[in-house]
Amino acid sequence: MNLTLAQKIIKSHLVSGDMTVGSDIALRIDQTLTQDSTGTMAYLQFEALGIEKVQTKKSVAYIDHNMIQSGSENADDHMYIQTVAKKHGIYYSKPGNGICHQVHLERFGVPGETLLGSDSHTPTGGGIGMLAIGAGGLDVAVAMGGGEYYITMPKIVKVELKGRLKPWVSAKDIILYVLKLCTVKGGVGKIFEYCGDGVKTLLVPERATITNMGAELGATTSIFPSDKVTHKFLKAQGREDVYTKLSADKGAIYDEEIVIDLAKLEPMLACPHSPDNIVSVSEVKGLKVNQVAIGSCTNSSYTDMMKVAKILKGNTVAEHVSLVIAPGSKQVLNMLAKNGALADMVSSGARILESACGPCIGMGQSPSTDAVSLRTFNRNFEGRSGTASARVYLVSPELAATSAISGFVEDPRNFKTDIRVEAPKKFLINDNLIVSPSENSSEVEVIRGSNIKPFPIGIPLGEALIGKVLTKVGDNITTDHIMPSNAKLLPFRSNIPFLADYCLTPSDKDFPEKAKSLGGGFILGGSNYGQGSSREHAALVPLYLGIKAVLVKSFARIHKANLINNGILPLIFANESDYEDIDVLDELQINEPVKQVLTDKIIVLNITKGKEYETFLESTDREKQMLIHGGLINMTKAKKV
Repeated sequence: MNLTLAQKIIKSHLVSGDMTVGSDIALRIDQTLTQDSTGTMAYLQFEALGIEKVQTKKSVAYIDHNMIQSGSENADDHMYIQTVAKKHGIYYSKPGNGICHQVHLERFGVPGETLLGSDSHTPTGGGIGMLAIGAGGLDVAVAMGGGEYYITMPKIVKVELKGRLKPWVSAKDIILYVLKLCTVKGGVGKIFEYCGDGVKTLLVPERATITNMGAELGATTSIFPSDKVTHKFLKAQGREDVYTKLSADKGAIYDEEIVIDLAKLEPMLACPHSPDNIVSVSEVKGLKVNQVAIGSCTNSSYTDMMKVAKILKGNTVAEHVSLVIAPGSKQVLNMLAKNGALADMVSSGARILESACGPCIGMGQSPSTDAVSLRTFNRNFEGRSGTASARVYLVSPELAATSAISGFVEDPRNFKTDIRVEAPKKFLINDNLIVSPSENSSEVEVIRGSNIKPFPIGIPLGEALIGKVLTKVGDNITTDHIMPSNAKLLPFRSNIPFLADYCLTPSDKDFPEKAKSLGGGFILGGSNYGQGSSREHAALVPLYLGIKAVLVKSFARIHKANLINNGILPLIFANESDYEDIDVLDELQINEPVKQVLTDKIIVLNITKGKEYETFLESTDREKQMLIHGGLINMTKAKKV
């Protein structure tokens, strides 16, 4: 059988199941990564499993999210992560070393290996031919302990790239075009596999931009072949020894196919407030810009930064524009400082931020009221920037930099500077901000600050689930809505009781109070519920508030998995019109939940209206057992008894 590249890696890591689309498969995980926003909880869960050392080939803990230390909370969490990593065999990337996905690509990624990360943009690793998947922290904790990662076998989508991009058109425009074609929910249950003669024209950082933002499709992951371009990148990183040539078999059969002529693409933008709201630059050309932010795990590579520096050199940022730039790693920042590019940026009037996620997650640099902000990031959900009224557009570094100079949305093709950048033959390598684990774990004390609180654990299903509908929300509710993530709340990611007061407040400010006063209940949602970040807090906090089930038209992949991991029923309406029939504070009841879970068809009674609704669980046999036990931790412990 001729296999696609993704199928080859899946086959070589398959522990159980078969590669039939829609079937349950278990994969062996080679590497894991966490970041500090999700990592604290992941390591608390790892400790709860009672395993002394990680069982992966390599596990890395990154500090890149909670970088503003206006109190002790972030520093305490960082100390906990550093000491728990030291004790349990995990490498630790200190604050300032860079964004997890950028650094992992540079220093740890290995073609052909599997990577599971507690961040939705983990598929960045697909830029060098890894099968890299974002997941909830508990799934990552289990993988660190040597457990398999279970997913439904995805469809494989062939994305054939033909030709070559024209000057000033970028890899960002490729993925924006794919989003325009497929939408933010068009990739659910799919892997996007890139091939064709156009692939060899893209550098590894450009490929990584595409696989990174493939997360916005809702895709399981995206992947490029490992070829001469990959080899050149790894050799320049001093890691030539991990290179393996990888590609799909000739004649491999795909489930779907997309063909893109790169020469026909033009600069594009994702308009507010969704990554798939795509228009060409000509449709918004001349729009006045207030802020430009360049960086994030999508566009903060050395080549991206060098193009920006070439554009800014000898120019001045428009007087009404605030330009901030965050290089993706210490390596990138170091190289910019050495070759003079950093001076060109500063001279133009740009403000240089540390190598971290920063504005992408609302951690500083919130725009002014009603501002237009151009960002080279991956998400532009309403309010994610920290300013509810801001209009955020997602753009390429080239479009961002030229617009910062003109003060208006600018077609970068009108800019005449030569911005071609050659891939470095040798990157500047200095890993002194990466801490190795201890060889003697007994000597390491795990330090826990006062902000680290116990996390909630689900309870096994009983005779019935009864409660009121606490809130009714619409389509495309993100994990930013369910559990807001901003500079005010990020320091409390290890404090579930504190976060509970903010759960779903962007959509329903009274939700926490209702949940507490009524002893929990049900959440009602529309299509693509839970899109966006992999943050497990969007399941843990509802669990803490007593949520028994979430009833929706459809789920985003990672959030659905997180609900199941924590023992909350994710139910999908058999008839979407039933959503309209249910009102807030209707009392719902699910009888004999254990029996019903085993059948996959769940009947929900509306006691208030005297009606019943048919819903589907759409779960595997393993997930059914997880729900019956009250979550993955309970099920794992039960198996040990």
